[in-house]
Amino acid sequence: MKILVLNCGSSSLKYQLIDMENEKVIAKGYFERIGNYDSFVTHKVNGEKYRYDVIARDHGEAIKFVLKQFTDERYPVIKSLNEIAAIGHRIVHGGEKFQKSCIITEEVKKGIEDAVRFAPLHNPAHLQGIKACEINLPGKPNVAVFDTAFHQTLKKEQYLYPIPYEYYEKYGIRKYGFHGTSHKYVSLEIAKLLGKPIEELKIINCHIGQGVSLCAIQNGVSVDTTMGLTPLGGVAMGSRSGDLDPSVVTYLMSKENMNPAQIDEILNKRSGLLALSGISSDNRDVERAIAQGDERAISSLKEYDFIIAQYIAKMAVTMNGVDVITFTAGVGEKGPISRAGICSHLTFMGVLLAFNLCTQIVNAILIYYFKYVTGMESLFSVFNFCILAEMAGLMFFPKVAKKLDRPKVYTLACLLVVLGLGIIFIGGFIAPHNAVIVALGAITLKIGSAFSLGITTVSIADVIDYGELKF
Repeated sequence: MKILVLNCGSSSLKYQLIDMENEKVIAKGYFERIGNYDSFVTHKVNGEKYRYDVIARDHGEAIKFVLKQFTDERYPVIKSLNEIAAIGHRIVHGGEKFQKSCIITEEVKKGIEDAVRFAPLHNPAHLQGIKACEINLPGKPNVAVFDTAFHQTLKKEQYLYPIPYEYYEKYGIRKYGFHGTSHKYVSLEIAKLLGKPIEELKIINCHIGQGVSLCAIQNGVSVDTTMGLTPLGGVAMGSRSGDLDPSVVTYLMSKENMNPAQIDEILNKRSGLLALSGISSDNRDVERAIAQGDERAISSLKEYDFIIAQYIAKMAVTMNGVDVITFTAGVGEKGPISRAGICSHLTFMGVLLAFNLCTQIVNAILIYYFKYVTGMESLFSVFNFCILAEMAGLMFFPKVAKKLDRPKVYTLACLLVVLGLGIIFIGGFIAPHNAVIVALGAITLKIGSAFSLGITTVSIADVIDYGELKF
């Protein structure tokens, strides 16, 4: 049985075709800039990547092109579209009406349309995707999976805002929460990983990508989350402001003579890490600037990490404790530097990363070596070199972790550290001013340290387990 999974964004389409007999993804891709003259799709099949410049005026045209790729004679993955048994649609906002996934009917489509007021960019795109599938795959069941459904277990005291109750009754203004599919899936994987019933766990899941949301999961259900009426609320994100004093909005609108659409663009597209750093909404770009000594970049990432740590503490208060803290999504899975920065603020809760002492020892060795043995007196240059070397190790770590199990990665990390120390203390003291030896020893040592850092904060399932953390 083949299942097509679609995620229709405001101007994008992510898709996967999955063979459910072995749960293998047989084709996937990403259609970007839908609605623009320069739209294009990246299609991946059989380990190969193909890019096509295709004008797609809407999601319907994009989906029609994608479906043709599945049977294309150059790289067919199915003989006929009839092999697709069903289509799953990720729906950003379901309002209060939908508490679980459901077969899409006319009534369901009406419910998705009613929630357009809360997700004006995403829900119309979802409806276009559903319509396209109904036309191109007639008779096939379409299933809606709602981002908001997982959070329908929130208690009233968790989801109501302290504004006049009439606005909740008239307009449905309340906290809905998002990333529900991610939070639910990760919590179930954690229970499997730990071999414990999910009902016995208090979990804080941190979904950190361009969008960021945290969720407190107790007894297997969502009891608190950070995003609110829309995905703009909560933690500061890549380009979104997150929570802030509401008077900032009214003050700016008054001073800058802005209308709601203009202030919405600022808070959604020009704020967050992008605004703090002045560089980018992408953590990788900011980390590169940090390696070059950019003070604003350093400050922005510190504030970004600190805000997330504050919300982790808030989630712990909701559950009166926490057993497991997990990180997922782009930065959560592939950003050991940010994970370390966040967890450094949580020592009062008992969070302690094992690599901290190792990293400090390695840095002390390198600083001593560079400053006193090689004569490099600029500590600024020393730290830049250390950061660059460590970032190189972190870049390679995800690829290594996918190919080796945890004990083997630990062994590799230890061997690299020993090798790096050997180069520094043997080769370095013989020829202390040899740039090649200096670079080789330091990079080897820091890559080993970075692998140690990575394996401490990443499990095989991309889930981080910090053990028992209770007040």
